[in-house]
Parts: sequence; C-alpha cells; structure tokens
Amino acid sequence: MARVGDGVRHLRAGSERWRRRGRELSALSSSVRELAQLRDVDVLLERLVERAHDLVGTDITYLSEFDVRTHELRVRTTLGTTAPTFPGLRVPPGMGLAGRVAETRLPSWTSSYFTMSQAPHDPQIDATVAAEGISSLLGVPLLAGDEVIGVLFAGNRIEHAFSPEEISLLSAFADHAAVVLQTARLLARAQDAADETRQAYDQLARHVEAMERASGVHSDLTALVLRGGDATAVAEALGKALRCRVTILDAGLAVSTTASGPGGAGSPPASGTDPAARDLGSNPAARDPGTADPGQRADAVRRAVDESRRSGRCVPLAEGGREVVVAVVAGRTLLGALVLEQGAVEFGPVEHRTAERAAQITALLSLKQDALAEAEQTVRRDLLADLLADDPQRRAGVAQRAQARGIRTDRLASLVVVSLPAELRHSAARAAGHAAGPCGLIGEHADWVVALTTETDPAAAAGLVHTAVRRALGHPVLAVGAELGEVPDGVRGQVEAAGACARVLPALGVTDTAATTDEYLPYTALFGPGEARVDAFVRRVLGPVLDWDAERGGHLLATLAAYLDNRLSPVATGRALHLHKNTVLQRLDRIGELLGEQWQAPERLFRITVAVRIAHLTAARPGPA
Repeated sequence: MARVGDGVRHLRAGSERWRRRGRELSALSSSVRELAQLRDVDVLLERLVERAHDLVGTDITYLSEFDVRTHELRVRTTLGTTAPTFPGLRVPPGMGLAGRVAETRLPSWTSSYFTMSQAPHDPQIDATVAAEGISSLLGVPLLAGDEVIGVLFAGNRIEHAFSPEEISLLSAFADHAAVVLQTARLLARAQDAADETRQAYDQLARHVEAMERASGVHSDLTALVLRGGDATAVAEALGKALRCRVTILDAGLAVSTTASGPGGAGSPPASGTDPAARDLGSNPAARDPGTADPGQRADAVRRAVDESRRSGRCVPLAEGGREVVVAVVAGRTLLGALVLEQGAVEFGPVEHRTAERAAQITALLSLKQDALAEAEQTVRRDLLADLLADDPQRRAGVAQRAQARGIRTDRLASLVVVSLPAELRHSAARAAGHAAGPCGLIGEHADWVVALTTETDPAAAAGLVHTAVRRALGHPVLAVGAELGEVPDGVRGQVEAAGACARVLPALGVTDTAATTDEYLPYTALFGPGEARVDAFVRRVLGPVLDWDAERGGHLLATLAAYLDNRLSPVATGRALHLHKNTVLQRLDRIGELLGEQWQAPERLFRITVAVRIAHLTAARPGPA
C-alpha cells in the first residue's frame, strides 16, 4: 500500500508540474503573440521585460543590449530596480555574469553573486549590484542566429537556486523574444530606410524644382541682356523667380531699386523716394526688422559686400538670418550689390548660385549701359565743343545735329560752368548730365565742365548741377550759372563770362556754392579772371587796417564796413554795432591815421568800399549752398 501511495503522490506531482508547465507555456505563447504586434523597439523592450518578470516571478528583471562595436552590454530596460545607477549600467567585454552569457551564448546563473567564481568581477558592477541588493541572478542570451543581441536577466534579493524549469522557461521566452525583437528592429530599419528614401526623393524634387527655377531665371536674364534691360529688370526677374524681395545697391551701397516677387517679403518703396534718403539706414525696404540700429545694419552690409567681393559668393547678412548679399563686380571694380530677403522659397545652394549669376548679369548690363552713356556723352561733348568753337562753320550745323539727338538748341535757356580739379571733371560731367536731363548738352571745355540746360532760371540751374555733382563726388564744387544768349553765336561769350566769375570767386573765399554771374558781376568786371589781382587790390587799399586788426585783435575793418553801410553816419554806425558814438569816432580817427587824411575823398572812398566788400566776403567763407 505504501508503494501505491508513493506512486499516486508521484503521479499527482508530475501531473501538477505538467499543468503548471502548460500554464507557463500558454502564458509564454500569449506573451509572444502580444510582443509580435508591437513595432516600436523601445516599447517592445519595456513590454518584454514586463512579461519575463511576470513569467519567472523574480524580484528584478532587466535587459542588457549588446553593442557590436564595443562588445559592451548596456542595461536598457529594468523592472523592480531601485538603485539610480542601475539603468544605463555598462558591462565591459568578458566581465561579470553578463559577459559570460554573451561569450558562451548559454544561460548562466548563480545563487550568490558575490561568491560567484565562474566569471570575473568588476568593481563598478559589484557596487551597483550591492546597491540594488541582488543576491541570486539568472541570465539567458537573446540570439538572432549566431549573433548575440542582448542578455535577459532575472534576479532575487535572496539566495535562490534556479530550477531547470525556470531556466528553461526564461530561455524559451528569450528565444521567442529575440525573434520578435530582431523582427521589430528590421522593420524599424526598413521604415527608417523608407523615410530616408522619401526624404531623398523630396530633396531631389526640391532640387529639380530649384533647377527649373534657375533655368527660368537664366533664360530671363539672357533675354534681358539681348533686349538691353537694366538693373530694375534684373531685380524684378530674380524676385519673381525666387519669390523674394531683391534690393539693388549702387557703388556707394545706397539703395538703387527694390522689387518683390509673389510671396516676397514686403513691397518695394514708392518710386518717388527722395534719393537723399535712399541709404542703408533710412530706407525701410533695405532694413532688417531685427536690426534696431540702422548704422549697425549699414556696417553689416558693407562687411558682407566686402566678403562677397573677395569670394564671389553669396554671403549671409546675419547669422541665421533670412537675407543674403552678393557683390556686383567687374574685375576689381565694385559696381554695387544685390540684397535678397527670403520669401516663399527657402534659399539653398541653387538659389545662391542663381543670385550670383544675376549679379554677373547686373554687372554686364551696368557696363553696357555705361558704354552707351559714354558714347552718348561723347556725341554731346562734341556738339558742345562745336558750339564753343571759334570757327563759324563748325557752329553752323550744330542745331541740326543736336536735333537728331533729341536736343533742341532753341530751348536751351541757361548755362552752368563747374569749376573742379582736372581729375574730377569726367565724373562731374556724368553727374551734371543727370541733372541737366536728356535735353541738355554737357562737356568739358578749357578748365571747366559746361552744362547747357532748358532751365529758364540760371540760379535754379546752377543749384541743380551743384547738388548733383557734389553728391556724386563728395568734393567741394563751384557752379556758376548764367542766362544763355543767342544760340549758337552767343554761347561762347557767356561761357567765358561765367568762367571769369568762377576764377574770381575763390579769391573772395567762395569755393563751394551755386552762384550766378549777375551776383558777382561788379567784381568780375573790375578784376576779370584773376585771383592774384583781387588779393593785391585788397592788400594795397586796406593793408594797414588789416594789419592793425591782426596784430591787436581789433575791429577796425568791421567798424569801417558798418560805417560805409550806414551812409557814413557815426551815430547810425554806433547803433548798428551797439557802441557809443565816441567809440566809433575814435575808431574812425584811427582808420584815418592808417589810411591817410584823404581816405574819405569820393574816388578814394569808392576803392575802399570795394575792398571792404571783398574783404568781408573773404572773411565770411560761405559754405555749400
């Protein structure tokens, strides 16, 4: 009977073991099916550790991932751990229980970690295990073919001898989990490859679109060259193609023109913008909204233009900004620059190359326009030379030839003589040509630049020419206007009269202004074209008075001028100078001692009056008009 009872108990134990084994396998199969539905690798690793933890029932479960480059194992996912150093723990090759499992590709376990001798210990790993309080540990490999992709661990904080069933169960789960994990990794790689392919295709599509835009811009710019377009047309074509705002700067880096394509940033300024205000600081169309100080923006533009001039490439106006600058150059000469503000189209290498090509076309058009302007200026200069020639036969046919250029000599009303150093006259002639307009004649003659204009007021004509030339050259300019006489026979005489005035004015201290011959006619008539004669006259008449004031800091010249202006009245002179009559009389006595007793004789007084006027003009030194 005892033997029968033992047999029954043995059968019941086996049956219970097989039922438990069936439940474990069922749970294993269910877990594997659930894991197989996951695609995110991180989520899969977390769920894998959770299911292993539920199957084995240990205190701690974690998974270490194998690094094929360094052969290290790094703790990737944990469940049941409390030590902060445990997640992310790295196990060097061959160290600890994890290293043994990775090397042998077989399960390995110990019931007492710190007395374990089948694998070498590492101080950092031992410290982390001690902080976690792990005593018994079981590790099984995750294998994909012959490749180790990780190690799955189950551990307890008490000594525990792992049974063959536990080892077999965790190993079976690890085998299934390895297949699922490897499949998920392959799917993730396939998805990444698909995403990269899609990104590459999108990038290729954008590149093809950019190339098509560049090809269109190239065709438009080529057509502009053939049609004889200008910089404004370049800005419009570039802005339309790149959907951006394009600002063209001249050689002085002042705004020349602005155009916006569809989707471009902002809109161009009004065509009536004052040229004096069209600079980098004051023009809103050329200002970066993120730059508070216009001076800083102007400096940034100059630096970008200098860098682009050296490299020949587009240069960002600011770090991470939406604007690029490309210099317009011909050889070593800076002709200007293009400023592109990104709009609907994101700027890339193709857009930069397109802008650089547009800068080259702008330089070509600029040179072409300069050549045409120079040719036109040569023709007009020849016409003017014929008008001023001594030979009547040369003057005879000027009206007909000028009319062929769109210039009617019968409408020319004023002339302006511009006095400048010889090296500046060519540039001054071009600037004066813009001021005189298409109906004027401009050229160099003798020591001057001469402009014949349709402006009926000589003072207004002189002012226009003076402003244009001074702004272009940044140099003091003396412009003398005169009413134009009979054309063509009276032109030469009027030019000589205005030239004589231009020679006299520097002796009067006038070197940078717009004037007319009528304003200074008395001085021109007295002294003619000779500055030395003016100085000698003033010195001869007023020398003692000037010396007295210079040596003693006196005011005799000012008193004499007020005396002459107030009809030789000492009382009126005193009121004008805020002086007592006796003081005025004392100064007049001193003047009489210096100039002689007969200094108020009519003829002598006339010469003194003229000298005082000239001396006062010289002392006043008028500035720019």
